[in-house]
Amino acid sequence: MRPLFGPLLRPEGTLFRLWAPDAKRVSLALPEGGPVAMEPVEDGFFEVLLPEARAGQRYRFLVGGRRAVPDPAARRQDGDVMGWSVVRAELPPLRQARPPRPWHEVVLAELHVGTATPKGSFEALIGRLDHFAENGITAIELMPVADFPGRRNWGYDGVLPFAPDEAYGSPAALRVLVDAAHERGLGVMLDVVYNHFGPEGNFLPAYAKKFFTEAHHTPWGAAIDLEQPLVRRFFVENALMWLGEYDFDGLRFDAVHAFAPPGGDLLLAELAEACRAVKPEAWLVLENDHNAARWLERDAEGRPRFYTAQWNDDAHHALHVAVTGEVSGYYGDYAEDPVAALGRAMAEGFVYQGEASAHRAGEPRGERSAHLPPTAFVNFAQNHDQIGNRPLGDRLAGAVEPERLAFLRFLLLLGPAIPMVFQGEEAGIETPFPFFCDFSGDLADAVRQGRAKEFAEFFATAGELPDPLAPETMESARLDWDRMTPEALVSFRSLAAQRRRLVWPLLAGTYGGAELRREGAILFWRWRFEAGVLCLLANPDVVPSEIRLQPRQDGVTVGEAVFDGTHTRLGAWSACAWVEPA
Repeated sequence: MRPLFGPLLRPEGTLFRLWAPDAKRVSLALPEGGPVAMEPVEDGFFEVLLPEARAGQRYRFLVGGRRAVPDPAARRQDGDVMGWSVVRAELPPLRQARPPRPWHEVVLAELHVGTATPKGSFEALIGRLDHFAENGITAIELMPVADFPGRRNWGYDGVLPFAPDEAYGSPAALRVLVDAAHERGLGVMLDVVYNHFGPEGNFLPAYAKKFFTEAHHTPWGAAIDLEQPLVRRFFVENALMWLGEYDFDGLRFDAVHAFAPPGGDLLLAELAEACRAVKPEAWLVLENDHNAARWLERDAEGRPRFYTAQWNDDAHHALHVAVTGEVSGYYGDYAEDPVAALGRAMAEGFVYQGEASAHRAGEPRGERSAHLPPTAFVNFAQNHDQIGNRPLGDRLAGAVEPERLAFLRFLLLLGPAIPMVFQGEEAGIETPFPFFCDFSGDLADAVRQGRAKEFAEFFATAGELPDPLAPETMESARLDWDRMTPEALVSFRSLAAQRRRLVWPLLAGTYGGAELRREGAILFWRWRFEAGVLCLLANPDVVPSEIRLQPRQDGVTVGEAVFDGTHTRLGAWSACAWVEPA
């Protein structure tokens, strides 16, 4: 695919392009010398070839002769989003090309580059990669790294999606990080945001009004107009850059339920097709509150037709309600019978497969998902949203008993869905992850007020909130590596080894469906695969319970379990997993 957006290095110089269909004239501004007029060409683009411009050249665009704006497709930015765009040099070559790890072998850790290490950089994260490889994690997922305003951000306020934020390091440093992970046998995913731009530093409305539509609105304002082919092309080129130039193994697409219809479906189809043309085995993962199972369908050989998997919020909510008893906000949809919700989430993927959702004013939500393989779902007990969108950014490790945490960890690692932990969760640390950003003035006040209002609606008592604009709020989220001790990691490392032994060989073959049996609070799942049947027995309740069942003796158990030959008695928050012949 010939790129349309961003500067192109050619033997005869650098071609600069800007899509500005609402501009009458556009010039190229350089640090030295006067502006260079750009010529209008087809489809609303302006371009100019500068023979003397090479890698490292700083530039901006002057729209209408006066307004200086960055290149929205800049591959590098100097001086934050209001600074100079930079012509990026070629990225370092691969040191050792390796085939990607099979998706069914993924044990995922979600990371925020700015807080995952003391220095918060791509380079610093390289020094911590051995931790993941040695403790059973097989892939890392970076929260968005696209250029955002200021020095602190979760990443979802990015405005220059092609440029890694300079707070984390250079594009070359990011490329080296991916390569270093691959050398250790780790896969690397990146979270990308195509449903909105951040509230500061987005100049597209000034010269490309077609990028947005007032016909649809999102929580972040006017929706991106995905009916425009060039708008969709912008995001497709971005995805291909991460996969092709940086060699990421996969992408996680943030909140695709916020894509404005009908262009949203067009973009999802085009993204999947283009990404698989560049990297056929790419891990393409959705966040989609609509539970649209059609995007997760498999072909006759079991390969994804479109997307590899979806973050399974339903499974998280069911687990959370069962373990904590919280029922406010969207958790109310799982409060009537959390055990049943948990059973269905692990057996069939989605809890809501077309049923009415009270949290959504009785509207039906979801599509049938029971036929999909478990690897079409990424399950988790915590992630950046479910921690950071709490008033204090508190984790489960500081809120529930150790036996409940052990129970959650067991279900995630010995269930057949792809498991994910949030940075440090593998060691059970309590380091909070509150929301933080780096705005100023009226925007900063609006963020403070908005967060307070959101928490007041969701939580009965929020107490004093961390100031999301304060530097110390981000500092409080920095991972405490002194607590990532071998002793703290014993349980996770052991379960990851059992997952390799029991679960991976089954997931490598054909899936034949799941069965769920319930007796009181006890749940018994049987997932059928070509190579065997994965069995999991669990008691997600505060009291012991009994079932007429005898697990195999070569299984794995968490919590108290007593087998008397005909019955199994499970203590509170206890579970067993084993494999039976096909």
